[in-house]
Amino acid sequence: MTESSYPRAACLLIGDELLSGRTRDANSHHLARVLHDRGLELIEIRVVPDEMPAIVSSLRELKDKAEIVFTSGGIGPTHDDITADAVAEALGRPIAVREDALEILKHHYAKRGEEVTDARRRMARVPEGAELIPNAITGAPGFVVDNVYVMAGVPAIFEAMLDAVKDRLPTGPEETAFSVIGELGESSIADGLRDLQTALKGLKIGSYPGPTGRGGDLVIVCRSQNPATAEQAALAVKALFAAQGGDARIEEGQLRQSLNSN
Repeated sequence: MTESSYPRAACLLIGDELLSGRTRDANSHHLARVLHDRGLELIEIRVVPDEMPAIVSSLRELKDKAEIVFTSGGIGPTHDDITADAVAEALGRPIAVREDALEILKHHYAKRGEEVTDARRRMARVPEGAELIPNAITGAPGFVVDNVYVMAGVPAIFEAMLDAVKDRLPTGPEETAFSVIGELGESSIADGLRDLQTALKGLKIGSYPGPTGRGGDLVIVCRSQNPATAEQAALAVKALFAAQGGDARIEEGQLRQSLNSN
């Protein structure tokens, strides 16, 4: 792991349904936006099937790369929900039913006039030393252990769990962003963008063509922890547009709508 002043994060998505195309992932997108707003860098998103060796090896690899790892999926009551066991194995911790987790489940199902079956009891199995993450929607808690945040795969539950823990996450440096928007082919300024990023230390440039790839606005986002660097880069990018006969405008901030359309 390289030295870094701020913790980096990774995301492990677990589920055969993601790899088959049956389910479209929304959780990593939501996580990325939350982390970005806190100034934290999400360095990798990985998808694995509901298989113990794949989950264990991927989790270990991601922990070698990032200080914080989030997992999504595989903590329900069915036979293929093996995430808790895989996390315990990857971290070398024993796992067992936790009484406080079990009480949460009993209370949740009692309100529905139901009991905790053997299948539901599996959702109270937690690695030793873990802290529970509340689940305001279905009761079944997630957990955090060794900076691994283990959360549900259902988007509404994932978002609720993340909301419950996000304030405990560290914050990274604030970035200033400027978006340069104009109609121009991406390739016409590619060399200039590369030279600009090399020349200005601490600058990050993102290039986002229109959603169809057949014209429309090209958005160039210049980001830096140094506001002056970001603004200088935006002015330079506008000049690149002009040199190619293109008109461009500069707006402060990163245009989420433009980026999400790609």
